[in-house]
Amino acid sequence: MKILTMVIHANMQHDLADILRSMDCIKEFTFSQVQGHGAQDTKDAFLSMRDRVVGYSPHIRVEIMLEDTHVSTVLKKLRGVVKHSRDQGVYWVTSVDESGLL
Repeated sequence: MKILTMVIHANMQHDLADILRSMDCIKEFTFSQVQGHGAQDTKDAFLSMRDRVVGYSPHIRVEIMLEDTHVSTVLKKLRGVVKHSRDQGVYWVTSVDESGLL
């Protein structure tokens, strides 16, 4: 099993949720609100004045547990649909040693 973690600009949340729900290999996912800052923020003409003043902008952290064989399929789909035209999204994949219900 793998965890696909993404951090995207908050304005992409609704569209991303629709995409994830449409994929049969994704059974569930988690959204968490986070605040982000990165070097690309200084070049982003679309950041609000508030974001520029406080030094960070609203982002969503997305976590999806996937079978190993589904990771590349999901990433390919997301790259084809989610447009990070302002470099507002990053992802990473980590291994899951164990999971279960509590």
